[in-house]
Amino acid sequence: MTLTITTTLRRGALLGLALLLCAGSASAQLYKWTDANGKLHFSDTPPPDTGKVSKVKGANGGADAPNLPYTLSNAMRNHPVTLYTSSACTGCDAGRSYLREHGIPYAEKTVNTNADIDRLKAAGGDGSLPYITVGSAKMAGFEAGAWDAMLKNAQYPSSKMLPPGYQFAGAVAAAPVAPKPSAAELEAQRRAAAERTEQNRAPAAPEASPTAPPGFRF
Repeated sequence: MTLTITTTLRRGALLGLALLLCAGSASAQLYKWTDANGKLHFSDTPPPDTGKVSKVKGANGGADAPNLPYTLSNAMRNHPVTLYTSSACTGCDAGRSYLREHGIPYAEKTVNTNADIDRLKAAGGDGSLPYITVGSAKMAGFEAGAWDAMLKNAQYPSSKMLPPGYQFAGAVAAAPVAPKPSAAELEAQRRAAAERTEQNRAPAAPEASPTAPPGFRF
């Protein structure tokens, strides 16, 4: 069978891609990304900031990474941002707006109860809000210049790089309250406790009398 040059090149490209995919499974990471011109790339090195990572696969076949530029997703992984806030807090509102305007994904935790305050203190806070942590860096109060420096040190991009339609996570309590058990769960717990009590009340089996040898009296 005669193969044209085009066919040969096409098969060679497919073979090269297959080899690259096989090599990726043995290495730490395999990156699949699209550049600014819409061209698809496979490589074992991180894409440039302008490339959109559509898939980041680990050696163990992990799930796809968020559809974010590499620089941003890498900063999020190594230096996650957590913002502690409270209601009727002007600085908290300013800090939240700052993070969103700069395209910084963050987790927001509200501080309203004594349990929330304990969690805030465990994170290094002294009770002042807003309180932000960027990896191991921490700061109470909002000051744009200081926050800029913290995020820059954590290698967050200086310009907003979030994709269109990105949804920031909603705020949750710093110390979430466990949900109350349902009626069915309470009934199951009651029955289990009753069964344990009944088992503890059951009389023990009588011990067997020792068998004496012939001619021996107790």
